[in-house]
Amino acid sequence: MTPLKKTARIAGLWYLSFSLGPFYLIYVPSKTIVQNNAAATAASVIAHETLFRLGMLAETVGAVTFIALSLALYRLFEHVGRHRARQLVALVLVSSALSLASVLFNAAALLVFRRDGGVVFDTPMREAMGMLLTRIHGQASGVNEMFWGLWLLPFGSLVVSSRFLPRWLGYWLLLDGVAWVAMSVAWFLVPQYNDALFKYLQPVFLVELVAMLWLLIIGAKENRPIVAATK
Repeated sequence: MTPLKKTARIAGLWYLSFSLGPFYLIYVPSKTIVQNNAAATAASVIAHETLFRLGMLAETVGAVTFIALSLALYRLFEHVGRHRARQLVALVLVSSALSLASVLFNAAALLVFRRDGGVVFDTPMREAMGMLLTRIHGQASGVNEMFWGLWLLPFGSLVVSSRFLPRWLGYWLLLDGVAWVAMSVAWFLVPQYNDALFKYLQPVFLVELVAMLWLLIIGAKENRPIVAATK
């Protein structure tokens, strides 16, 4: 196995961590959070406490492995465009930091729901406070959608320039980045359309699964010259 292909496959292995995303972003909230019902949410979180904790763990692991992925991609693309590779890492660091900070809100919500840590509020106030904390966690994900898109722009550009990965994959990644940025803008301005937009853009979002599988299974081809760049 060539060094370039090995580096690409290592990046693909780190990319596998993205499979945790649907678990903590979709599955866990669907089982624990009851929209606009603080009492039901409190009861659900306590009833599914282990699942709720697993969601926090998965989100933490996902943020850490996202950083590892960015470093692996930097190593893969540093000779293609070092400046763009650094931009990719910087944007991932911001996104991961935001994810890790948002986990604290779910951790605090669990303390409130369990009446741990000296929480002395009456039941309605405690349930409302816990619900607010879980909603702040959800709002942080809406903000983070901006960075989920922005990091894909240098990534897609590097794939296009690399010559050792297919250009169509790079253009698809660029489109995916624009889609996530659009999702974030919609979350800020017209949140009532966010769910509908997410469903409409599903085919675009599939590119990260394709990129992960390509890096993991096929790797990178070294029979084509790499375009050296500094941008």
